[in-house]
Amino acid sequence: MLSRLQELKKEEETLLRIKMMLQEQLNRLKFEEGALRSMITTQGEENVSETTASQSSAQLDDANEINHTKLQLSTVVHYEMEEEEEDEELEAVEEEEDCNY
Repeated sequence: MLSRLQELKKEEETLLRIKMMLQEQLNRLKFEEGALRSMITTQGEENVSETTASQSSAQLDDANEINHTKLQLSTVVHYEMEEEEEDEELEAVEEEEDCNY
């Protein structure tokens, strides 16, 4: 009975030490969490200003890209029209040649 009581006392002491170590670790983790949150907030504020600047730049780029795309499309349409005209001319020439034979 006495030995069982001693074992329980040792176990209690061990559990109390473990509890104390875990509480210290929890406090350190909470401190680290606060520091990380602060860093994230600071970076977020910096990124907001950078994002605003990059968004306005991206909008300009988008406008330039749209204008460039329109130019390319009009060039393609013009090129296709020229090809159609050339095809029609070739057909007309071939028909004339066929008529001459």
